[in-house]
Amino acid sequence: MANPNQKIVYTKLFINNAFVDAQSGKKFATLNPVTGKTLAEVAEADKADVDLAVSAAKKAFERGSEWRNLDASQRGRLINKLADLIEEHKTELASLEVLDNGKPFAEADFDIQCSIDTFRYYAGWCDKIHGNTIPADGGSLAVTLKEAVGVVGQIIPWNYPLLMLAWKFAPALAAGCTIVLKPAEQTPLSALFAAALSKQAGFPDGVINVVPGFGETAGHAIVNHPDVRKVAFTGSTEVGRIIAETAAKSNLKKVSLELGGKSPLVVMEDVDLDEAVEIAHNALFANHGQCCCCGSRTFVQEKVYDAFVAKSVELTLKRKVGNPFSTDVQQGPQIDAESQQKILKYIELGKKEGAKLECGGKKWSNEGYFVEPTIFSSVTDNMTIAQEEIFGPVQSILKFKTLDEVIERANKTTYGLAAGILTKNIDWAFTFARAVEAGSVWINCFDATTAQTPFGGYKQSGHGRELGEDGLEPYLETKTIVVKLPTKN
Repeated sequence: MANPNQKIVYTKLFINNAFVDAQSGKKFATLNPVTGKTLAEVAEADKADVDLAVSAAKKAFERGSEWRNLDASQRGRLINKLADLIEEHKTELASLEVLDNGKPFAEADFDIQCSIDTFRYYAGWCDKIHGNTIPADGGSLAVTLKEAVGVVGQIIPWNYPLLMLAWKFAPALAAGCTIVLKPAEQTPLSALFAAALSKQAGFPDGVINVVPGFGETAGHAIVNHPDVRKVAFTGSTEVGRIIAETAAKSNLKKVSLELGGKSPLVVMEDVDLDEAVEIAHNALFANHGQCCCCGSRTFVQEKVYDAFVAKSVELTLKRKVGNPFSTDVQQGPQIDAESQQKILKYIELGKKEGAKLECGGKKWSNEGYFVEPTIFSSVTDNMTIAQEEIFGPVQSILKFKTLDEVIERANKTTYGLAAGILTKNIDWAFTFARAVEAGSVWINCFDATTAQTPFGGYKQSGHGRELGEDGLEPYLETKTIVVKLPTKN
């Protein structure tokens, strides 16, 4: 059962299996977005703390260390133990997510379960990561080994705090890497709780380190550190560019980036309209629209456009906004005041540029960072709300005539994270799926992301993949060993 009075226990940095104060003694406030008031003061890491964390992670990865000497199957058991502990503390973690992030408890609970599923999936991979035997030319035998990259830096966003931690931790640990992770400064609490559970699970000293702080200091120190061999980042395209540039200048470390999106969801005229409206509604409004792959451009074929808009407005007006601990609430606050103001500015731009505001469009409540669920119709491709990532509860509904037309329009964006199509026509579905430039394409569903399915973007939505078998590759190096064979065998 949700606990709005969940006690906050862990607020210090987690380095080398211990909770410690920042070297500077600095702290920063993490806020409850429902009220805008301080939840806790959290230790603020900077370069000195990152240096300590990287040093601990490097030592834990040294040849002959406890972590390096573990059998792969033992790594799997440790990861499964961490999953067990997360499951045991599921309500506490979900309650922390609600307090720190503002999402409804049911969504937070779902996220925690997905985190558990991710850890269990990668626990099963630990003893199945292997290379090949190759009959090479020249009378030689070649074998390849898959080896852990080493110390990895990971920087995660605030929209899915524990789930993004799981997406980063699980494949890195399965590969045998050691970790220095910076959670988003808006939502550090569940990451620190998970760090405590990793110690309880029995991970050796230095394998997992969590350093809350700000991007310009702690984040930059991670990306710039010469002993960090790989960086994984989820966040905005703007910051992703900075990370790629910094990593290249420091030591050419490997980088994987999961960045922004402006994902199209295409509704063809042959759909069950009520079902399509609900799928499109959830594709946009889930997590308050704070999702990089949300269906933020809803393309509807002209024959059913007016009916679709009317039904969408009817459904959205029923959407319950309020206290995220209330069981009937579907939408809580946005993450912070900056995000709220940014969304409201986009809404004003939408009105100014000629889109029709069908519902919503204002702040909800004078306390906290709420925004009303909002729908625009009569949206055209050149409008700002159709081009830029709003990251909020604002649905833009665009009209189209033909499949060829909508494919061209769907691809006319710098992003390429995800896309979806709703139709009963299998030819339309697969024509769209093959033609659209996106890392994930969902047919008659949306955001159907699981631990088994690779996730990542085309174009400026990033590079590299998370989840699935592909999610292991960024944390591995391939070593080729060649043996000269006797001429007679």
